Amino acid sequence: MRSPMLSSIKGIVSIVVSGDNQSQFINEMTKEGIVAWDLKPLADGRLRLKVSVPHFFLLRPVLKRTGCRLTIQKRSGLPFTLSRLWKRKGFIIGFILFASLIFGLTSIVWDVQVQGNHKIAEEDILRVAKEEGLHRYQWIYNLNAQDKLAAALTRKLPNASWVGISRVGTKYVIEVVEASQPKDKNLLTPHHLVSKTDAVISHIYAERGQPRVKKNDRVRKGQILISGIQGGQTVVSKGVVKGIVWHEYDISVPLTYKQKVYTGNVKRKGYLYFGQTAIQLSGYGKIDYDKYRVLSDLNPVRWRDLKLPFGYLTESIFETTEMDFTRTMKQAQLEGIERARSDVLAKYGIDSVIQSEKILHEKTDNGKVYMKVLFEVEQDITEELPLVHSQGE
Repeated sequence: MRSPMLSSIKGIVSIVVSGDNQSQFINEMTKEGIVAWDLKPLADGRLRLKVSVPHFFLLRPVLKRTGCRLTIQKRSGLPFTLSRLWKRKGFIIGFILFASLIFGLTSIVWDVQVQGNHKIAEEDILRVAKEEGLHRYQWIYNLNAQDKLAAALTRKLPNASWVGISRVGTKYVIEVVEASQPKDKNLLTPHHLVSKTDAVISHIYAERGQPRVKKNDRVRKGQILISGIQGGQTVVSKGVVKGIVWHEYDISVPLTYKQKVYTGNVKRKGYLYFGQTAIQLSGYGKIDYDKYRVLSDLNPVRWRDLKLPFGYLTESIFETTEMDFTRTMKQAQLEGIERARSDVLAKYGIDSVIQSEKILHEKTDNGKVYMKVLFEVEQDITEELPLVHSQGE
């Protein structure tokens, strides 16, 4: 016989019946309306069967009349499962509270970011969003649909042509496309392009105006390169003129220097963080290091692809010290020249090109290497000179 419906809900007791009157026991069970299933004779003469929990308590008079005995072999079903769980009610309650906490935290807006704005202040966008209910610590289910929120923000931001709102977990992103504004036309006065330094012309392109020099010409500072007078009319001269310029650098590099290094000693602190609040769990005690560096490792709790706003934070405090190192003469030269190269590009533009470099003088004194280096650089040499200030052609 198959198990009756809902037997798992009522509870199932697996019993083994022993005695000489097992056949009478089965007949008496049938007379009493006790339902049993999975009857199976065992090798030692006993009988194994299953009954529901309510029918199990009806077996006592049947056992007395037949003189049989029973042994409970197994209990299963919902009542026994609930009983076992109740013995661990602390764990169950904790799990329910944890699940409720996770659900609550994932139902709150934890961050609102603005993207695409250049002229509209972020504070104004966030203020308008807050008026529509979109702000940190707001319940997500209290918000309108994203398309309705976006439409409301578009209406309230006159300088925005389009506003889109997207949600990633507990973070909302407001993407703004600003309305194009007519560009202000700069009032340019006619001017020459003149050289801002002595140089040898390496490249010239005159888009507007009359070129006054050509490639390989040597020019002086202030000399007109592209004239603002063309065909008897004044124009706004425009173009690109590059020249070879020589720069001298006095460089000094110490042969010995100090550098911060790790000693290998480290101390770690553990925190449980929630939002911007952190509670220290481990690593108490004073830090005995005179100098140290702190590195933080954030490990948020994850649910699927979502990073929740709480988790475990590890702070590693590495002891550091300063050690003396020594450079060779060659290393000092390379170090000094590399610094000078970086300075050339920073001063004269990243489009400048260092054509060559030459060490004019070098000496060692008081633990330092002193050098005078000449750089040959191709760079933009133009600057504007208004015609009203010029002395004519």
